[in-house]
Amino acid sequence: MKIAIMSRNKNLYSTRRLVEAGEAAGHDMRVIDTLRCYMSMEATGPTIHYRGEKLEGYDAVIPRIGASVTFYGTAVLRQFEMMNVFPVNESVAISRSRDKLRSLQLLSRKGVGLPITGFANVPDDIPDLIKMVGGAPLVIKLLEGTQGIGVVLAETRKAAESVIEAFMGLSANIMVQEYIKEAGGADIRCFVVDGKVVAAMKRQAQDGEFRSNLHRGGSASLIKITPKERATAVRAAQIMGLNVAGVDLLRSSRGPLVMEVNSSPGLQGIEDATGKDVAGLIIKFIETSGGPNRTATKGSRG
Repeated sequence: MKIAIMSRNKNLYSTRRLVEAGEAAGHDMRVIDTLRCYMSMEATGPTIHYRGEKLEGYDAVIPRIGASVTFYGTAVLRQFEMMNVFPVNESVAISRSRDKLRSLQLLSRKGVGLPITGFANVPDDIPDLIKMVGGAPLVIKLLEGTQGIGVVLAETRKAAESVIEAFMGLSANIMVQEYIKEAGGADIRCFVVDGKVVAAMKRQAQDGEFRSNLHRGGSASLIKITPKERATAVRAAQIMGLNVAGVDLLRSSRGPLVMEVNSSPGLQGIEDATGKDVAGLIIKFIETSGGPNRTATKGSRG
């Protein structure tokens, strides 16, 4: 198969591993810089050009779209879909999962366990917003933040009010979440491929830190998850419409709670912690499910 990987940097671990796994399975792999793609929409059909060349004949595309280029990246991916190239994750699913508020609304509607989350626009509503999520301590998150950036733990009501007022004063979009104390600064990353959890790791925050992201100095280790945690991760990925996803869970007294569903989960942490060939499993999914004219969207959902 001829497979494109949309990635800004071919030297990133995840990109390199996907190339290695694909080539080891006998496929023609090519890394394409998302921002160097440019598109043509005309009556004869959609096309993508890259560095002066027309991209043709691809069977599948693996989107590794960074949060900062979501708008342009999903536009390019949508163009591949219009050309009947099979996407590992569809553009509409990536856009859905990248909108943190929308994704939580969808999960909530389907009854998936979540930390109690509040969202408001007017400073007058702050006291009730804090009360809504159970009071302090609580977590305040920028909707546009990634890798733990823009996430604040407010340990007192006064601190929470000050931080929320400051963010609102900057016209930043934030959400306020219940703090799950019993999680102990740890979360679980479940890596879902084709409706199955293929690997799971525990991420533990370093001393004095509550964010467990590996980019924030957290550590990763192998963990055995429960059937309920497995089912929750799979359901969250399915609700987002993602074939490949990193689902982040918190262990709470009322069961697993979904923090986030990531459409471009990194491979290094999960492969190092579990010893599993996750990149190879993604390639196998493409082999069994991919190919020309296998995309579900084909422009019908916009």
